[in-house]
Amino acid sequence: MDPGCVMLYTNKDVIGCANMRFIGSKVNLLPEIDSVIAKHVDGSEKTFVDLFGGSNSVGQYFKDKYQIVSNDIMYFSYVIARASIQMNEYPTFTGLKTLNIDDPIKYLQSHDISDVPDGYVTTNYSPNGKKNRMYLTPENARRIDFIRDTIEQWHASHIINDGEFFYLLDALIQGIPYVSNITGTYGAYLKHWDKRAYKSIELVPSQIINNHVANKALNEDSLNLINHISGDIVYIDTPYNSRQYAPNYHVLESVAKWDKQPLKGVTGQRDYTDEKSTFAMKSKVLDAMKSLFSNLNFKHVIVSYSTDGLLSEEDLLSILKDNAVNEDVEVSRVSYRKYKSKIVNPNTSVQELLFYFRSKKYQPTDQQPTTHAPIKTTKSASKMGFIKSPLNYIGGKYKLLPQIMPLFPQRIDTFVDLFSGGGNVGINSNANKVYFNDINTKINELFRFFQNKDPQKLLNLINERINECHLSKTNEEAYLNFREQYNANPNPLDLYVLVSYSFNYQFRFNNSLQYNNPFGRNRSHFSDRMANNLLRFVSKLNSIDARFTDDYFTNFDFSVLTPNSFVYADPPYLITTGSYNDGNRGFVNWTEKQEQQLYDILDELTSRNIKFALSNVTDHKGKSNDMLKEWSKKYNTHALLYDYQNASHNTVALGSHEVLITNY
Repeated sequence: MDPGCVMLYTNKDVIGCANMRFIGSKVNLLPEIDSVIAKHVDGSEKTFVDLFGGSNSVGQYFKDKYQIVSNDIMYFSYVIARASIQMNEYPTFTGLKTLNIDDPIKYLQSHDISDVPDGYVTTNYSPNGKKNRMYLTPENARRIDFIRDTIEQWHASHIINDGEFFYLLDALIQGIPYVSNITGTYGAYLKHWDKRAYKSIELVPSQIINNHVANKALNEDSLNLINHISGDIVYIDTPYNSRQYAPNYHVLESVAKWDKQPLKGVTGQRDYTDEKSTFAMKSKVLDAMKSLFSNLNFKHVIVSYSTDGLLSEEDLLSILKDNAVNEDVEVSRVSYRKYKSKIVNPNTSVQELLFYFRSKKYQPTDQQPTTHAPIKTTKSASKMGFIKSPLNYIGGKYKLLPQIMPLFPQRIDTFVDLFSGGGNVGINSNANKVYFNDINTKINELFRFFQNKDPQKLLNLINERINECHLSKTNEEAYLNFREQYNANPNPLDLYVLVSYSFNYQFRFNNSLQYNNPFGRNRSHFSDRMANNLLRFVSKLNSIDARFTDDYFTNFDFSVLTPNSFVYADPPYLITTGSYNDGNRGFVNWTEKQEQQLYDILDELTSRNIKFALSNVTDHKGKSNDMLKEWSKKYNTHALLYDYQNASHNTVALGSHEVLITNY
């Protein structure tokens, strides 16, 4: 047993090892939390939500008692929760057995990597890189690169499924702290090698507890999540002080996301501008706390905080009383020395505070916990943290983002999404300026309406419109009346609401640009999933320099671009059929003429040293795009793995070969 491992117990049985050195970890406070809960539950409680999961020690502790939802905005925390919380059974790795790999843990730890070149971790977090950073020895860094690349390739090739992928990735993340040359977090590395760093890295798989219910791992902003989740018990452990979690765990975040961001500064920090927690800002913590606790739909609320936190005990207690039944809040105090593993000054006055109250906003429901956040993932999209368009736009590239985004240049000044459609690609760009260009003016009008709107207020407007017009999954008459009303007085808000109740959620217009999509009976509605996508999309949209243009692709002003710009083109495909390229929806048909015009534009960009990437298919249902094949010979073609069987416009598409063509 590693002496740094703090064991977790429940009912006197060991359930796991809390090896993650995490700021504010509650491992040793768990019995106190359990005791507080036990005094108030009546036995009917089934669900437990850990709103700021962190190392997930709390969720693991209570998993044998409740259905668990563990949420955290940090992606590496989500990875841990996918393995230790959401999974109920150990993976079988059936696909790896076809490669004669019976034990992937052993394979990844012992496979010969002498010929493996230095990868992202080695060049950025070890002395082998230009910055000479000392987070990891070169040997351990190279092994991490090999493991991370290998499981990514296995997953992309469908050799391992989602559960198996997260199980292995969690094991890697759990093992890294044991060999990291740090004092506790990754805010900085030691200038000399600690003896711990010389150990060879070992994967540390989480113990899987089967509680026989559907647990969930979420990767959401808690202030958004609380508007769409309810349950019996919620545990809230916000950040206490001004130490932001993102810079303190940036190495683990990079390994988890594997987005290979360019790093900044001596310590190699990621760009965490969009990940700063308002709970760790002196000027914003009061408003953040008020917002958090005023929207809780839970029967029991347990809160951890510290007497030396940014928010005073008096202010926090006042907020909790405002949201408690009869303003009744129970307060427990636990000395830090009672649960910290290190010896501290016995005269310290710092204490951990545990608050308990019943929320006056609680409304019982038979479907707890309910949440807008999806559990299942499709391929690799959600695991990379990509934002999904709030529109179900035909031909959207959300499912392909994990494959195409890593192929894009890392440093982009201006990003042009030339056929932006639902905006899945442009919204996930890290460029300084993003052009969303599409001839479908209706779509861009909608996005311009979204822009600069408060996401929550926008959500309220949508729900108000739905209630006013009595829209539902079964009320076709209300839908048809609403459609007629929209066509008589078109406006972006009503268009989005209308699409939410349309067949397959599609944007469909006739040649007169009258919306004519039929009712999506018993299926289409403004779901929690759509609300989540909308909140995330609009929040990101408001944080970037986004410009929406309605130009036909040949009329876009390419003269504003420089060699630091990048153009992504996802045109209608010449050899497939879809409502966007049949010429019958009020827009121009896509023929060989348009295909050649696009080739000419991309060739011209190449002559100006401007990078581009083109999505297309070379073969489809026995058809071959010979024009594309011939033209692309002068460029690089990347084959993509994709299954169209879930695409609404193409239910069976055997033999379809999706590619990404680049000039770099």
